[in-house]
Amino acid sequence: MTSNERVVVIGSGLAGVRLARRLGELGTPVTLIGEEEHRPYNRVLLAEVLAGRYSPEVIALPAPAELTRARVTGIDRAARTVTCADGTVVEYGRLVLATGSNPVLPPLRGLFTASAEEHELPEGVHAFRTMDDCLGLAKAVRPGVRAVVIGGGLLGVSAARALAVRGAQVVLAQQAGRLMERRLDPAASALIERYLTGLGVEVHTECRVRDVRCVAGAVRSVEMADGYALDADLVVLACGVHPRVGLAQAAGLEVGKGILVDDELRTSDPSIHAVGDCVQHAGTVYGLATPALEQADALAALLAGDTTARYTGTRSLTRLTLAGPDSPFDLAAFGETEALPGDDVVQLTDATRGTYRKVVVRDDRLVGGVLVGELGTVGALARAWEGAEPLPSDGGPLLHLLTHDGGS
Repeated sequence: MTSNERVVVIGSGLAGVRLARRLGELGTPVTLIGEEEHRPYNRVLLAEVLAGRYSPEVIALPAPAELTRARVTGIDRAARTVTCADGTVVEYGRLVLATGSNPVLPPLRGLFTASAEEHELPEGVHAFRTMDDCLGLAKAVRPGVRAVVIGGGLLGVSAARALAVRGAQVVLAQQAGRLMERRLDPAASALIERYLTGLGVEVHTECRVRDVRCVAGAVRSVEMADGYALDADLVVLACGVHPRVGLAQAAGLEVGKGILVDDELRTSDPSIHAVGDCVQHAGTVYGLATPALEQADALAALLAGDTTARYTGTRSLTRLTLAGPDSPFDLAAFGETEALPGDDVVQLTDATRGTYRKVVVRDDRLVGGVLVGELGTVGALARAWEGAEPLPSDGGPLLHLLTHDGGS
């Protein structure tokens, strides 16, 4: 196969590696270009590396045979080439952008050093997105170190737990009124807060950080909007991510919140596709592993000659396991976890076993749910939600789904 037919994939994260491997299995020549020096890895498990539970080797992904380590600096759509920072030029027949996402760096006073144009953070301040971020944090954390985690979403909760397990004195500052407010209902958020508090994490909600105080280029404290200051040796920025679209924008591709793609995962240039966290499909930016993998599988089939292959969206389920010194904290959430007027809610709580199960039913259809502890029912519930089939009116099967532990 000639270079004019070769597929070039930019980005060696979950989506890029999955696509390259699938194409290789299907006999389609592919070149994968990744800028990180580390072997490709499962980003979802970075918190386990920080916690000391896994080594970096454990979360490594099986990389395709042809992996080029380089940073792509430009795309020439007319010539169908990409240019790397070292001057290398790579020809493509089809190009796939799997550029992922960047951490959101909040506009806090004192956050950047004098070389702010390079987004150089002060000593002791860390984003938590890449293996380098993780290894830098792991090197800095030690028993008794004072750590402030800014952001109480999935990433912030995972980072706070990992630091606490390593013996740090952790404060979690969340601007919203509760933890993981975009994915969980208030009861589940409260259970996560109780779990973190049990690990020694001090949780502050409705707490806006306004300033990072540094001395001689190193962080010393974090100041809240009300003037209260927290001493800090480490600050972790877990304020979310945004799609990495710079290459696409510079190449003149259509971009919204992410790189715009259709059901064939094509961008506004038919010879360029995109998958993963950088993508906006049908108005949605997922930023989750499951949609990224499903997009990679669909595109691999399409590029290998399956003209019927399409990606029509993902109904994604969030799963979180926080391993602590005692039993792990298991959580799953899907769909709409908070009811609207007129919805029916079935809720089961067992304080003795530490379990909580809730589902939301609208027009006789399961539209969402959240489960904490003993997740044996999550598989059956997720299938009922994904199928979107009307539930029997007597409610018996739904109660069976909630209480039967063999459905995972």
